[in-house]
Amino acid sequence: MALRDWIIIVILGIGWGMSFMFNAVMLRELDPLWISTARVGLGALGCWVFLLVRGRGWKIAPRRALALIGFGALSYAAPFSFYAIGQQHIASGVAGIVNASTPALAVVVTHFWPGGERASWRKSLGVGAGLCGIVILSLPILQSGQASAAWAVLVTLGAPLCYAFSVNVARQFRDMEPVVLVAWALTGATLCILPLALLSEGLPQALSARAWGALAVIGFVLTSAAFIAMYWVLPRVGPTNITLPTLIAPTSALTLGVLVLGETLAPSHLAGLLAILLGLLLIDGRLFRRRVQPA
Repeated sequence: MALRDWIIIVILGIGWGMSFMFNAVMLRELDPLWISTARVGLGALGCWVFLLVRGRGWKIAPRRALALIGFGALSYAAPFSFYAIGQQHIASGVAGIVNASTPALAVVVTHFWPGGERASWRKSLGVGAGLCGIVILSLPILQSGQASAAWAVLVTLGAPLCYAFSVNVARQFRDMEPVVLVAWALTGATLCILPLALLSEGLPQALSARAWGALAVIGFVLTSAAFIAMYWVLPRVGPTNITLPTLIAPTSALTLGVLVLGETLAPSHLAGLLAILLGLLLIDGRLFRRRVQPA
């Protein structure tokens, strides 16, 4: 990859790791479903502004719009809600590490998906390493008797599971302009999660400037701008390289959680992180490919 593309990949990884820190900040004043609602709503707004400024076409058939509502609920509304709900009981760094299991779960789902890619023995080892990392993270919580924290890990694990399904569902939208796809999907996610937030959590309270700042960053920067950047760089770097932020995000989340939020760094966090990163490297495979020397 060109240096410019490497810089974008690294920034995406750091940024998505930061989202867990901003979740922790917003949870002091907002309920979990409202955090998800605000993130997808502001993310959709940012995408629509981008499309209007660039003069891109955005109209699609009603049937496809309905499909994108469901896709948005699966890809954005549900995962963002799972993270916020889980982070009520676990540290942001732990949530970031759990998020890194996304490629491992995607390998499993894709293996059984109709027409999906079958998992090789190396990828299967990667899945096993990733799941071991989750177990390593969870064992100290279970041994300490923190039932709510153990439950929170399982809830948070629902987010990468949603992503694992959504990457396969996304194949039916390959003919769409990526930013248009994200704009409609985030709009659909907003329509799905907003009524649930109103019914279960009521109207949110007045927010401080700090909470509004966190919402602006996580909505406009880490959702709409980040996904626009991701799809802009994707044709040049390819689908494998675009998964590299998952190697960076958990480290970013863990570091910021300790330095900014004062969270405790436990040995199990590092051990679980290393196991998941080993799984990601096995799934990616580039370090294990035999290099062919030119004749």
